[in-house]
Amino acid sequence: MKRKETLRFAIGRGSDWLGWVLVAWSEVGLCAILFGDDAWSLQKDLERRFRGLECVPVPEDDRLGQVLTFLEVPERGLDLPLDLRGTPFQLRVWEALRALPFGTTTSYGKLAAQLGMPFGARAVAAACAANPLAGVVPCHRVIGRNGKLTGYRWGTGRKAAFLARESGVWFQCL
Repeated sequence: MKRKETLRFAIGRGSDWLGWVLVAWSEVGLCAILFGDDAWSLQKDLERRFRGLECVPVPEDDRLGQVLTFLEVPERGLDLPLDLRGTPFQLRVWEALRALPFGTTTSYGKLAAQLGMPFGARAVAAACAANPLAGVVPCHRVIGRNGKLTGYRWGTGRKAAFLARESGVWFQCL
């Protein structure tokens, strides 16, 4: 009988703009970074995304701290292996997003055209919505063709905060 694959995960509280953060990893590397307003919903989201896998909570793990630091100071980078899981098209979109320079944005249409799909903006948007590695695969860098913030799986408030941090306009009220 084949052994069921196990994902380990840790949940912690990020800063006010992040909220709750779930970090999950396989034997290969990080496979999920999810944001939410409560720990229970995050665990359910993980179980839904990775149906058929055993999801085991780990109370303390360095990976959570490393990811939280990266999300707060993304220009430092994240030195953890990744385990990206998706359709071939999703993987193409996510790799193109990872190649976007820090602090820049693009539109769904431009990204689709770059991938050889000039009319594929909606497909690119769907791939962004399915991204399981928030922040690491920077879907927050994709904006509407008019330059405005559009939907973001984790909320446009988080998207705006990511973009502000990357543009150097971020400030914190004391």
